[in-house]
Amino acid sequence: MDFLELWEQMGLAVKTLMLLLGIMSMWSVGVFLERLFTFAQATKQSKAFAPQVAKHLKDGKLKDAIAVSQSKNFKYSHLGKVVLAGLQEFQFQQDTGVELSKDDVVDSVRRAIQRAAALTAADLKKGMGSLATIGSTAVFVGLLGTTLGVINAFQGIAATGSGGLGAVSAGIAEALVGTAIGLFVAIPAVWFYNYLTGRIEYFNVEMDNSSSELVDYFIKK
Repeated sequence: MDFLELWEQMGLAVKTLMLLLGIMSMWSVGVFLERLFTFAQATKQSKAFAPQVAKHLKDGKLKDAIAVSQSKNFKYSHLGKVVLAGLQEFQFQQDTGVELSKDDVVDSVRRAIQRAAALTAADLKKGMGSLATIGSTAVFVGLLGTTLGVINAFQGIAATGSGGLGAVSAGIAEALVGTAIGLFVAIPAVWFYNYLTGRIEYFNVEMDNSSSELVDYFIKK
């Protein structure tokens, strides 16, 4: 029996679950490809961003550093978002004219950076929840399809009164397709999730390092 024949013999409930697994598979692949593109752009733009903003800060050109951080050329840069928050907060403190101690200014900058880092980290994780859900539930959706398929198979055997090996084998083969498809959907989703999680952890380390360097810069300023 080929898959088309199996599909034709499936009940409506099992077909619905198979379609659901198909949607889950396409969704997980779509999220993975979208995150790959976003992460590739973030890496590329951050590598170009870091030396430019470092040069402006070294020259004491704070406004130029802010302009670079706001550039559309670095809109995907996770480092750009974190650094921009710190620079803008420091500029704001300078422009208010309120006399604050250096420690208070640095603390204010540090809090702004932490808020930006938290928002950026949350943005990097967009879609990860759905990958985790698909990876952990696709197998159970497939098993549910298998269970319903087995029920359909035995109902058919009972209706026809045929309990031969051929009749049982065909019904079980139809039922096990659900488990196979569930595994086919779940395994790549888990791979995608683990790979992207590793990339996000690396981005978080980069943001922490950049945040520390920026705070150190303002301490020494």
